[in-house]
Amino acid sequence: MNKAELIDAIASESGLTKADAKRALDGFVNATSSALKKGDRISLVGFGSFSVTKRDARTGRNPQTGKEIKIAAKKVVKFKAGAELAASVN
Repeated sequence: MNKAELIDAIASESGLTKADAKRALDGFVNATSSALKKGDRISLVGFGSFSVTKRDARTGRNPQTGKEIKIAAKKVVKFKAGAELAASVN
């Protein structure tokens, strides 16, 4: 499902217009991005939670040449599905 299809689904499920659904989705994405940039955790009960964790620097290997390369430390976004979401998928 791409963004346009998600907007259509939100509009049909909620009774909003497509324009309102797009603004709601954009607002959610912007608010989530801002919170994660600050290091906050976002928890939606039943759906899941978004958090930021630090990945340490490590040594990797170039698969074409076999040469070792250094991979820098960075922050990564993680999502952990909630119980209701996990149950609905299974």
